[in-house]
Amino acid sequence: MDKQPLNKFRLLHFIHSGDLVTFHWCMCRKQQRQLTRLSKLISHTADGYYYALFPLFMLVVDTTKAQLAFIALTTAFCLERPIYSLLKKSLKRNRPADALPNFSSFITPSDQFSFPSGHTSAAFLSATVVATLFPIMFWPAYVWACLVGASRILLGVHFPTDTFAGALIGTAVATISMGLLI
Repeated sequence: MDKQPLNKFRLLHFIHSGDLVTFHWCMCRKQQRQLTRLSKLISHTADGYYYALFPLFMLVVDTTKAQLAFIALTTAFCLERPIYSLLKKSLKRNRPADALPNFSSFITPSDQFSFPSGHTSAAFLSATVVATLFPIMFWPAYVWACLVGASRILLGVHFPTDTFAGALIGTAVATISMGLLI
């Protein structure tokens, strides 16, 4: 008998078990109203239409970098969105409310499947572009992106590995895009 498929299954089971433990730990804090409200607010800062505001805001600071930010974000999102969509539609991982008995999330997700987190991917993509163009914004940008990922878990619409994958995808695509432009 081939041991490799068995080892892969054990690894996936181990990752899934860790995902569930972490998710349940986060959900134990769900009774805290203020945390839920804060999570909703943070999550909304990563809604798609806000990403167009960054280059407009940067026009005040540096016109050249604002133009580069617009080009970089557009390029990166044109690469990232199809990757995100392909993974989500092909892997079809159920969201926590569909995967766990007697569980309901705090918000209604925008689509059916969970993996990867689009909000987190977009947030890390944007944080990477911002941090590359404006190094002084490194920590605020990445703290915000991490908070977006955490908010998606605390709202009950993603498992931790969904947000981790989103962070990797967003960061990688933005890094590649910035490498092409700079």
